[in-house]
Amino acid sequence: MKCAIDIPQEDDWLDYSPADPAPSPQRETVPADCAGLRADQALARLFPEHSRSRLQAWLKSGRIRIDGASPDAKCKVWGGETVEVSAEPTEESLAQQAEDIPLAVVFEDDTLAVIDKPVGLVVHPGSGNWSGTLLNGLLHHDPAFRALPRAGIVHRLDKDTSGLLVVAKTLEAQTDLVRQLQARSVKRHYYALVHGQPAEQGTVEAPIGRHPVQRTKMAVVRGGREALTRYRVCERFRHATLVECELATGRTHQIRVHMAHIGHPLVGDATYGKARSADPRLDAFPRQALHAWQLGLIHPRSGEACVWQRALPADFETLLATLRSV
Repeated sequence: MKCAIDIPQEDDWLDYSPADPAPSPQRETVPADCAGLRADQALARLFPEHSRSRLQAWLKSGRIRIDGASPDAKCKVWGGETVEVSAEPTEESLAQQAEDIPLAVVFEDDTLAVIDKPVGLVVHPGSGNWSGTLLNGLLHHDPAFRALPRAGIVHRLDKDTSGLLVVAKTLEAQTDLVRQLQARSVKRHYYALVHGQPAEQGTVEAPIGRHPVQRTKMAVVRGGREALTRYRVCERFRHATLVECELATGRTHQIRVHMAHIGHPLVGDATYGKARSADPRLDAFPRQALHAWQLGLIHPRSGEACVWQRALPADFETLLATLRSV
C-alpha cells in the first residue's frame, strides 16, 4: 500500500553526530597586585588581548561578571574576586537559533516531514551560511526538532536545487532513514535540463571525489567514492534536453558532475556547466536546472512504501515553455 501525494545533495546523506558542545566561560581571579584599581584597569591586565573599550562594553552588557555581579567600570577591585567572561556567541551557536522561515511542508506526521525546498534555501548551516537555513526554519516550525542531531536532517539538496527532501522527527526515524540511504532503498528522482542531445537513456557509473586542484569542486577521480546515476530522456529541444535522473548513490553534486562528465552539463550550472551556449535563453537561466521531483522511501514506523511528488518550480517551467515556443 502506498501513502502517496500526487501533486500536478543533488543531495548527500549526512553523518548526524551531535554537534560539539559550546565553549565554556573563561574564569580568572583578580591578583593581589590589582588591589585598588578600577575594574576596567584590572580587566585590561587580566585580558591584554582585548582593548579596554571592548572590556568596558562587555562589562556594560553583562558578559563580564565579577563575583557574580556586573559592576560599573569605575568600581574598584581589591584582589581575590572571581571574574567570569561568558563565551562569545559563535557562528556555530547562531546556527542553532530558530528562525521564522516559511516551509512548504508536503507531508508531516509524528515520525517524519517531507519538505519542498525552494531555490536559494541552504539546507544545513556551514561556512558562510550560519543562519537563514532549513535547519533554522525547522527549529521554528517545531521545537521538538531541537532534540535531534542536525534537527532531524539526514540528506540535503544544493542551495540552488529545488525539490523534495525528508526530515526525521524522532531519533529512531533518523537512524532508520540514514540506514535506508546507505542501503540505497530511498528512491530519488530529479528533472534536469542539460546541454546537447544525450542518448535516450544511460547509466553513469564513475567515482566522485574532491577535485584535485579546485578544492571547492567535486570531480570524477580515481579513488573517489562509488557513484551511480541513471537517466532517461523526457523531452528534446534544439540545444538542450530534459532528462529524468535517478540517484543510486548520493554523492555531493552527483548529477551535476556525472552529466558534465558525459559531455552534457546542466543548464545554468556556473560550477560545472558552460559559460556560453548556442541559445542565449539557456545562458540566461540563473541557477542549475535541477529539481528533485519525486521521493520514495519506507515509512520508518508503519513500514509502508511512501511516494511523494512535486511539480517543477515556476522558473524551471517557464524556461521549458519558452523553449517549446520555438
